[in-house]
Amino acid sequence: MMNEVKNILQKFDGISLKEMDSVKLMNRTDTKFIFRIEQLPQILEEVKSDYLVLDVEGTRASKYKTLYYDTEDFQMYMQHQNKKLNRNKVRYREYVESSLNFFEIKFKSNKDRTHKERIKRDAIETEITGKASEFLQKKTNFDAHDLFPKLWIDYCRITLVNKKESERLTIDMNLKFYNENKQKGLSEIVIAELKQERRSNTAFIEVMRRHHIRTASISKYCFGIMFLYENIKKNNFKSKLLTLNKIRYGTI
Repeated sequence: MMNEVKNILQKFDGISLKEMDSVKLMNRTDTKFIFRIEQLPQILEEVKSDYLVLDVEGTRASKYKTLYYDTEDFQMYMQHQNKKLNRNKVRYREYVESSLNFFEIKFKSNKDRTHKERIKRDAIETEITGKASEFLQKKTNFDAHDLFPKLWIDYCRITLVNKKESERLTIDMNLKFYNENKQKGLSEIVIAELKQERRSNTAFIEVMRRHHIRTASISKYCFGIMFLYENIKKNNFKSKLLTLNKIRYGTI
C-alpha cells in the first residue's frame, strides 16, 4: 500500500518547507475525516491537480513523533471529554526527516478556532524545563511541575497545500500509540485534517463527498488515552469509538 501511495505522490508538484511558510495557518479552523487506508490511493489521484505536496529532501510521506503531556488526573483529556472549549494541548513534536523539534501549545477557543504556538527545541524531553517551561507558563495556566508525559504517538504524514486557497491538508497513516506499559496500532485507517482560515468548500471537501466520507470530530490524543488507560472516563467518546471501529473493520 505504501509503495502505491508513494508512487502517486510523485505525480504531485512539490513544495519545500521554506515555501510552505506562507501557509502556516496557526490560527485556523480544523475539519477532520477518517477513512480506510485502502481508499487513500484513489483519493490522492483525485486531488493531485489541486494540491502541492510537501517534499523534504525527496521524502513526501514524513515520519512524526509526538509526546503529549497532561496533569496526573488527565485534566486536559477530561476537558475534551466534557466538551469544554478554551482548552489546551501540550506536546513535543519531532519532524524526523528534517531533524526539527518543537515544543507546542494548542488552544481550542470557544469560537471553534485552533490557535497553535511553538518554540524550537533541540530534542523531545520527557520533562518540561528551561525555555519550554517559561513558554508554558506564559501561554497557559499550567505549571511545568504539574504536567507529566502521558502518551507517545508515531505516524507517517503527507502534507498537501492547496494551489489556489489558503488551505493545508494533513493525512496521517500507520498510527501507533504507546507509553511505558502498552501500545496500540491503527494501521487500517487514515486521519485527514483540513486546516483553513475559514471553512469553505474546496477540492478535498468535494472528493470526500463523492466518496461519502463524513466529517469526524476526533482527537488523536484522546483516542490514545482511551486505548492505553483502562480506567479513564470515556462515556462521551463511546460513539466516536464505535464509528472508528466500524471504519477499521469495514462495516461502514
